[in-house]
Amino acid sequence: MSRYWSAVVHGLTPYVPGEQPKLDNLVKLNTNEHPYGPSPRALEAIHAATSDGLRLYPDPNADALKQALARRYKVTPEQIFVGNGSDEVLAHAFMALLRHERPLWFPDITYSFYPVYCGLYDIAARTIPLDADFAIRTEDYLPQGEERAGAIIFPNPNAPTGRLLPLADIERIVAGNPDAVVVVDEAYVDFGGESALALVDRYPNLLVIQTFSKSRSLAGLRVGFAVGHAALIEALERVKNSFNSYPLDRLAIAGAVASVEDDDYFVDSCRKVVATRERVVSDLAALGFDVLPSAANFIFARHPQRDAAELAASLRQRAIIVRHFRQPRIEQFLRITIGTDAQCQTLVAALKDILAS
Repeated sequence: MSRYWSAVVHGLTPYVPGEQPKLDNLVKLNTNEHPYGPSPRALEAIHAATSDGLRLYPDPNADALKQALARRYKVTPEQIFVGNGSDEVLAHAFMALLRHERPLWFPDITYSFYPVYCGLYDIAARTIPLDADFAIRTEDYLPQGEERAGAIIFPNPNAPTGRLLPLADIERIVAGNPDAVVVVDEAYVDFGGESALALVDRYPNLLVIQTFSKSRSLAGLRVGFAVGHAALIEALERVKNSFNSYPLDRLAIAGAVASVEDDDYFVDSCRKVVATRERVVSDLAALGFDVLPSAANFIFARHPQRDAAELAASLRQRAIIVRHFRQPRIEQFLRITIGTDAQCQTLVAALKDILAS
């Protein structure tokens, strides 16, 4: 703390990212990174970009990436915004689209960056409880008399629960709130969900945000994007160009374009993660765990007879790292990233040993 801080800094509670530990022979299942590498074509493109002259600034509009995404998702480049990971895209959305007189609505158990951005941008928020099965109730996000949202945001699948909201329910929320922007954060949608991108041309109040960090295995490159009505994208561009006119570097643009164009690799790598997830769910259920339905590259599980913090600590002693959240309602759950088959077999064997002890 310093007397030189701006007043807003004193009231901030920063987001705490997943641990990046420095342990030997680590089985790292705590930050939802893709267990397989990025597209070989993306790696080749990144290497080529390094020899093209990093002394030059990148394209401030990242036009090549916008055009590649527009082709992939059958929209126009004017409907696409790109930034340094989906976290930066989200930050600009909070500033440009989610700050209104009425409060922003989002789930009580969700991505913990949302309340951080509310504090940073002085946005009033209302958290809406998930139901008893940790699912989003569509009806809770529809106007109730005079009670209306200034804007709405939620992940789909939700994080950290992994539960998916069907596309029909998303459309009900978007259509039921025509005067409010609805942001659907789809960081994990490629592992089993149906994207709301199919709705953007029908609803001018819908913004869909995705990332290259998860399903495209480019977390270290930091690329995210949003798709929506051109007027929403213009608002994001105005904020971005008042903050950082060169958000994506030349390596990020080159690698992301190549990744988008290598659809076969993308589909196959996601399929392998989904297959491993289903095996892990079955294995944990056989050990007595309750596992929430997941459409993500992670699962959310608890054991009715063992404390989650103690399980996480016991796994750590075996150089296996998972994520434990110490917040109400979910303090007995572990969020477990789906790794390779070998990593997940190591996890299951360790849990079997811990439960037997």
